[in-house]
Amino acid sequence: MNGIIIAGVLIAGVGIFIGIFLGVAGEKFEVEVDPREAAILDTLPGNNCGGCGYPGCSGCAAAIVKGEAAVNQCPVGGAPVAAKISEIMGVEAEEGVKQVAFVKCIGDCEKANTNYKYTGIEDCSVAKRAPGGGPKACDYGCMGYGSCVKACQFDAIHIVNGIAVVDKDECKACGKCIEVCPNHLIELVPYEAKHIVQCSNQDLGKKVMQVCKTGCIACHLCEKNCPVQAITVENNVAHIDQDKCIGCGICAQKCPKQVIM
Repeated sequence: MNGIIIAGVLIAGVGIFIGIFLGVAGEKFEVEVDPREAAILDTLPGNNCGGCGYPGCSGCAAAIVKGEAAVNQCPVGGAPVAAKISEIMGVEAEEGVKQVAFVKCIGDCEKANTNYKYTGIEDCSVAKRAPGGGPKACDYGCMGYGSCVKACQFDAIHIVNGIAVVDKDECKACGKCIEVCPNHLIELVPYEAKHIVQCSNQDLGKKVMQVCKTGCIACHLCEKNCPVQAITVENNVAHIDQDKCIGCGICAQKCPKQVIM
């Protein structure tokens, strides 16, 4: 019995000692946190999506306070959150262009050819490892198995008729869909972009027409007719410089494959 009592006293004593030690150590080694960091963290939406480029909202808040990130660093919060953070930081809110994700492919079930019927796991990254890089005849097109859909926390992207389509009013430009697309088809574009090329195929025109009815054939008509030189054809596919584009629509009118929206 005495042994049990002694053991109990020893355990209690050790517990008390550890408690006191941790308390003293906590006060001695406590790291002071800038109150602005906590205020910014409360202001951020809390999605921890990583779209800001930092590990979660706490990382973003710390970076803003240190001056390593802009007050509008959070793509999810947008202008309203940026305005509140600028108040906390005592600076003017920076003007930013709202961006949204865009899938550079128009090759849906009716327009794009397939080489075989795929019956594996419904995931683009998995299907990409199937023979021929997947069933789609176009090596550059959207595979339509929804890796991007699963990655989106905001229900802003869906598979429609075999290809991913972004709801730009729901998109927060977090970039998660960009990270998971095995064909690197998704990019951020201005919300107000007037015209965008809906193709990523880098093959020569003849081969493009063999796999898709509407792929860019690098005919250069859009490039030649653009009045402000906002379009260039690189690697056999047209690209629009959104900073130069004036939205005149001539490129869309001239495109014989109707691949410019």
